[in-house]
Amino acid sequence: MAEVEETLKRIQAHKGVVATMVVNAEGIPIRTTLDNSTTVHYTGLLHQLTMKARSTVRDIDPQNDLTFLRIRSKKHEIMVAPDKEYLLIVIQNPSE
Repeated sequence: MAEVEETLKRIQAHKGVVATMVVNAEGIPIRTTLDNSTTVHYTGLLHQLTMKARSTVRDIDPQNDLTFLRIRSKKHEIMVAPDKEYLLIVIQNPSE
């Protein structure tokens, strides 16, 4: 558990990182650096998007799996690292 905490602190310390979230397989936030309502909003939408992206990748090639999802807008860059049991979501300001 200490290793996880250290990794999250290291990610949060990167330049431009606005927030980090860890979400379980059901889309329920476990750890976050944002307020509750913002976290629920982001995790709900990103969990759905990640599941759809994973499904699309598997439809194209059943032997393959989604390993990383990166979304960039004018305001933020959102990176999602899906695992079997968790999603790691990092939101950063790309202009910093």
